[in-house]
Amino acid sequence: MNTLENVLERARTIHGQKPGDTQKLSAFHAPEVECIGKGKARTRYEFGVKASLATTNERCKGGQFVLGALSLPGNPYDGHTLGNQLDRVARVTGRKPARAYVDRGYRGYGVNREGLEVHVSNTRGVVSPTIRCELRRRNAIEPVIGHMKQDGHLERNALKGANGDVINVLLGAIGHNLRLLLAWFRKLLLLILAALLFRSSAGHIRVA
Repeated sequence: MNTLENVLERARTIHGQKPGDTQKLSAFHAPEVECIGKGKARTRYEFGVKASLATTNERCKGGQFVLGALSLPGNPYDGHTLGNQLDRVARVTGRKPARAYVDRGYRGYGVNREGLEVHVSNTRGVVSPTIRCELRRRNAIEPVIGHMKQDGHLERNALKGANGDVINVLLGAIGHNLRLLLAWFRKLLLLILAALLFRSSAGHIRVA
């Protein structure tokens, strides 16, 4: 199909689609864009491609590193994507996750693996104080997503096609981790310079 036929086919699709259709063409220039229901009062819908991000849940001195980043075309159900994300985290870190904390969109995730515990936010009846504390820490992923949208340009993708979506998500995650590493190296450099200055000044002290 040449370029003109492709344009005409998209125009026919947009002209013929109805409000109740499930497979709509949301963007003429980017057919992979989906209408994603957010379920929030302020923003009910967003147009784009879903992305799945996994970060460390423990409070780390260097910040929360992104351990897994996936582009999810086709607007899949969140719970069906958890297994792929856990496999990605295991490949990146070399260790299988013992506990995963997810939001309510992952209810009915259907992942049953030995040694893995999956906890959904706002679940009642949690007895363990460790699990309750780590469930509260799950909300710390929201600032990471915000930084990736603003600083990593994840919110508006300038790359074309489904491959561009994959590259954009990966570059956003890599950029976030590099910013954390640069901040850590900056602090380390300042400590080294402070130690050298203190040693230099101490060598010039004279005692009468």
